[in-house]
Amino acid sequence: MFCIAIVQAALMAQDSQPSGSTTTTVTKHETTTYWYSSPWLWVAGGAVFILLLVALLRGRGGKQTSASSDRVTVTKTVERDT
Repeated sequence: MFCIAIVQAALMAQDSQPSGSTTTTVTKHETTTYWYSSPWLWVAGGAVFILLLVALLRGRGGKQTSASSDRVTVTKTVERDT
């Protein structure tokens, strides 16, 4: 009988709502927006991409001023026996 009383006391201690108390329910609606759903972000990203692309393509056609690039001129002469 004593063991049953201890088990019952332990089970009642686990009860989350004591008898005679009131229950309050709070409902919260939360809206989640993702970064890729913003149109201004796509426009800004596209502008940055185009600027990088133009900068990379424009840099290829210019002069190379580095010391490692050398210009080699080859001259060939052809002589024929007569």
